[in-house]
Amino acid sequence: MTHDPLSTRPDLVIFDCDGVLVDSETIANEVLAVAVSELGWPTTTADSHRRFRGLSWPSTIAIIEDEIGKSVPEEWVQRSRERMHTSIYETVTAIPGVADVVARVEAENIPRCVGSSSQPDYLAHVLGRAGLDHHFGEAVFSATMVAKGKPAPDLFLFAASQMGHAPHRAVVIEDTVPGVQAGMAAGMRVIGYAGDPNTDGNALADAGAVVVGDMAEVPALLGLG
Repeated sequence: MTHDPLSTRPDLVIFDCDGVLVDSETIANEVLAVAVSELGWPTTTADSHRRFRGLSWPSTIAIIEDEIGKSVPEEWVQRSRERMHTSIYETVTAIPGVADVVARVEAENIPRCVGSSSQPDYLAHVLGRAGLDHHFGEAVFSATMVAKGKPAPDLFLFAASQMGHAPHRAVVIEDTVPGVQAGMAAGMRVIGYAGDPNTDGNALADAGAVVVGDMAEVPALLGLG
């Protein structure tokens, strides 16, 4: 698909991590589906993608507890996170084409950062394993740093503030509806990446994103030619 470039070249590009920078969403939701089913709520991988993708861990837990009608055991939380992270660490790779996008943004001297629902230690690990950490340095922001995770705008507003740029001059690249909603609520322009077959591109568009199916389409949208 093709689109006109966004109205002006951004002063800041904020990349989500899982599903945008690193290919981790499928394995994460496979593990989470099994773990949730263990609690007595039968859940498939497709269900997990639909209900939890893009949400912070606390938000995910809140949905599970609301559904099963009781608190989730802490040992389940720790065990599930460990299973998920171990599986991801063993298999994680960069999303096809995203290394070229980040390098292009960097070459154009456009400030860039990561804004993710995941925890800082996890982000450091997967960005390193995918060979992308050197593009961002310390500019990696987690939902653990703000009061509310996606779909609230807190994380993206915090990232823009820390980077020293106005929200309306930033572009977010996201692959989930909560992420798109967070970017829109922050007053930012949003590119929705729908290259994963589990991603509903129409839902991203309905939430306000300009949707692409291939990372190769992103530079033109950013006005990089």
